[in-house]
Order: sequence, then C-alpha cells, then structure tokens
Amino acid sequence: MMDFLWNLTSFVIALGILVTVHEYGHFWVARKNGVKVERFSVGFGKPLWRKRGKDGTEYILAMIPLGGYVKMLDERVDEVQPEDKGKTFNAKTVYQRIAIVAAGPLANFIFALIALYIMFLIGVPSVKPMIGDIVPSTIAAEANLPKDSEIISIAGKRTRDWQDVNLALIGQIGNKEITISTKKTDSQYISSVTLDTSDWQFSPDEMSALTSLGITPYRPKVHNELAAVAEGSPAELAGLLVGDKLIAVNDVLTDSWEAFAKEIKQYPNKDVAITTMRNGEILKLIVIPSRIEQAGKAIGYIGVAPRVDAWPKSLLIELSYGPIDSFKESAQRTWDLTSLTFSMIGKLITGDVSVKNLSGPIGIAQGAGNSASHGFVYFLGFLALISINLGIINLLPLPVLDGGHLLYYLIELFTGREVSEKAQEAGFKIGALALLMLMAIGLFNDFSRVLS
Repeated sequence: MMDFLWNLTSFVIALGILVTVHEYGHFWVARKNGVKVERFSVGFGKPLWRKRGKDGTEYILAMIPLGGYVKMLDERVDEVQPEDKGKTFNAKTVYQRIAIVAAGPLANFIFALIALYIMFLIGVPSVKPMIGDIVPSTIAAEANLPKDSEIISIAGKRTRDWQDVNLALIGQIGNKEITISTKKTDSQYISSVTLDTSDWQFSPDEMSALTSLGITPYRPKVHNELAAVAEGSPAELAGLLVGDKLIAVNDVLTDSWEAFAKEIKQYPNKDVAITTMRNGEILKLIVIPSRIEQAGKAIGYIGVAPRVDAWPKSLLIELSYGPIDSFKESAQRTWDLTSLTFSMIGKLITGDVSVKNLSGPIGIAQGAGNSASHGFVYFLGFLALISINLGIINLLPLPVLDGGHLLYYLIELFTGREVSEKAQEAGFKIGALALLMLMAIGLFNDFSRVLS
C-alpha cells in the first residue's frame, strides 16, 4: 500500500510539473502575441483551487491530474466583444498561431535541458559498466565478449555507466549486429567485438537488454550471512541475529542469498523453518514472514539484509561537471534521448519494436516512484525523460495533439487558406480514436505486467 501511495504521489507531482511547463509554453507565447487567455488549467474536471489574476486569466488546479489546457479567446467558439476582436487566437497570422502551438512541446524540451543541467551540476553517483560474467550459449557468449572488462562504447556511443549502456542497447533494437568496445581495468588496450543480433529476442517488460544478450553486470559479492535485522521484524521476533549464516529454508538448502530470498518469498503469513549457523552451532528457528505486495504479487518478507562486500573504489564514479560542461552534457543527453524516442516511434511503426513495450500511466507512475526513491538527481533525470517524451508525443501529426494543429497550419501556409471545418472535425475524430487506442494499449500492457 505504501509503495502504491508513493508511486501515485510521485506521479502526480511529476505530471503536474510537466503539464504546467507545457501549458505555460502555450500561455507565454500567446500572451506575447497579444492573445487574450481566459483560462490556464492544470488538470481536468472539478476545480480544487481557482483564482482570477490581475491579467484577467482564471488559474485553475483541477481534480484529474492527467493533463491541462490553456483556453484562448477564439471567435470560432466564443462570443467576442468588438474591442477584443484583435485579441482572439483566430485573428493572428498563421506564423503566430504556429508559434503559439509549437511553444508547448518546445517548453518541454527546454525544461528537460534545464533539469539535466541541474542534475549534472549537482552530480550523479554511478558505477562504471564492468561486465561481471557472460551467460553461456547467449549472443554475448557466441561473440566472445570478454568478462571482467569495462564497456567503453556501443555502436560508437561512449558508455560511462550502466544507464548509458542500456540507452545505447535499446537504440540498437532491430539492428542485425551491435559492436561493443571494452577494455580491462589494468590495460589501455581497447578490443571490439560484434554481436550477431539478427535473432535477438528482447522484451523490456520481461528482462533487461543486458540479460537478453547474456551480459551480467559486476556486483560486489553478496554473502549468505545477515548484516542487519530490522527492529520489530518477523526475523527479530523469531530470534535471528546479525552474523547468522543461512543454511536452509524448510530443509531446502540455500547456498546463496538469492536462493534464500526466493524461498522466503514463497511463504507469506506461513510458518517457515530457517536453519542457521551461529558461532559454530546449528540452530533451527521458526519465522512467520509478513505479507507484502511486490509487482502485484503477495510475497513473504522477514526484514533482514545480507552482508555485501564494498564496491571497489576504482569502479565508483560521479557524473559531475562545471557550469559550462554541465550545459554541454545536458544538451548531448537531451539530443540522445530525443533521437532515441524518435527512433523507437519509427521502430514501432516498422514492427521492430512490439506495441507490448508501450507503457501507460501505471508504468509511468512506477518509474516516477522508483526514481524519486533513489533521490532528487534521479528524479530530475526521470522528469527530463518524460518531458522529452511528452514533447515528442505532442508533435505527432494527430489532429487532437499540437502536431495535428501544426499540420493544419502548415497546410494553410502553403495553400493560402484554412483547412475546412469539416476536414478538421473529421481529423479530430480520427486523431482522438488513434490516441485512445494507444492509451488503451498502454493501460492493457500496464495491467498485464502487474498481474503477470
């Protein structure tokens, strides 16, 4: 329940910020071009808060936080006083209308640039992308990708951390081969191998790009020994102590922390016999794991953590830059994310990426919650990513979106006359249907992931 509330709160905050930014872009440029703005609303439905500003605009915070709008005076839908005829949207030139409509998506790109700039200025703690192991009989194994080596670049794109690696790999979906360059920690020699990805089976909702290729990232060793026991937890109530070595769960041997955790998860609210070794003595303790929800499933939880070796200092990095370099990095990351998003849209159209990979509001809410739980700089990165996606989606040539309006104005620009109201109305219906279908697919995928 707490995870749900955290994700929901993070989602509402993120969407509220991004919708405000987008609509403010329309609002600011409309006002600069002399258009009277009657209402600026963040959210839809019943107003929770409203105020009329000195500028005559009504500002609203509404109940349903799934969008927003800026209502501009328009003779085609409003009764307009003679003195306000020059302040209507429809009275402006086609160039002014294009600027007003394009300002929303543009504001999203500018916001992403600023968010990433602040993120790089503060600094992002990360680790170098060191390969820990290669799974036999996988694409990476067939290409002889060396383990215990750092990934330097993928398809020519530098990779400083695992986020860079994942973004680069996702961008290669649909390609027949991927070139990966690596180097050993104690060497400056860079080797490159080419992975044959003609039969690459990658489903983001089931596994990561790395897992699908057979690449296991380096992780410090996790010992099958308790390093922490939460106060008041089922483990403490059963008598488990820090330093206990875990041997078995219900007489099933658990020779690793992963095996132990897997067994515990199977027994929410059920008696479990845990065999441990303490000071050379074998003990068997009865624990009743609490029931918690994880990815829509009920699992057992006892409130313990394992002893984990420290990360090697040579692998720890911080992506932090000065004022000028932070701008360069944020501009490059904005460009990379924009290019990747356009590429994914193209691959959805060609079928290289399945519509099963689309996410709806539930998936976005989970992403918001996860990033926020890791800290402010990670939440900034998430906001930048979603802001870019929001900007690009709004530029799609669907009449119900900004891109559809821009399409009509471009036609008007070249033909010298407005698109007929009948054609616009038909286009809006088609666009609304297409958008509803995409939203339905995203929601269906969200529910399928939660219930699977």
